[in-house]
Amino acid sequence: MSTSFLDAVFIIATAAVCTFVTRLLPFVLFGGKRGMPKAVKYLAAVLPSAIIAVLVVYCLKGLVPLQWPKGIAELASVAVVIVLHLWKRNTLVSIAGGTILYMVLIRLI
Repeated sequence: MSTSFLDAVFIIATAAVCTFVTRLLPFVLFGGKRGMPKAVKYLAAVLPSAIIAVLVVYCLKGLVPLQWPKGIAELASVAVVIVLHLWKRNTLVSIAGGTILYMVLIRLI
């Protein structure tokens, strides 16, 4: 067997073990009759919104709205995500709609 094949097997096995352990760990720590700590409950409630906010800031950080037509695709896509989410209340539909619009607009503009 070649070295590259063994390297690939080792990498895949390592990724599989890491994935298994990270999926198993919450059940080991919080399973059974033990309750989830208040800090973990707080983080579970706060982190999704914080992560989305960071992603939005990161995606729009280079936006220069006064340079026509730059920024049109980004602003239109953000608007579509907001409208779709308020209308459908489905994160997957919102993100997919905004991404599809953005990809179309960057090809056309």
